[in-house]
Amino acid sequence: MTTLDSIKTRLIDKILIARDEKLLNAIEIIFNSTQTNEKLTLTSHQIEMLMMSEKDIEQGNLVSESDMKKTDEEWMN
Repeated sequence: MTTLDSIKTRLIDKILIARDEKLLNAIEIIFNSTQTNEKLTLTSHQIEMLMMSEKDIEQGNLVSESDMKKTDEEWMN
């Protein structure tokens, strides 16, 4: 995994567990202020992950937000 991929993964992990709305709003503002019309090129791995996600959705392999919060709370304690 490249350094850039590692940074992205760490950021995603932190965003997913963040509970501070002000922090998340600030992150969103930063992202919005740096958006360009540049097209994003996905790696074959990213495309595969998106396709797997679509398949999970179609098959109903989902976890509710409340169940995910419970799991997060159990894991964090």
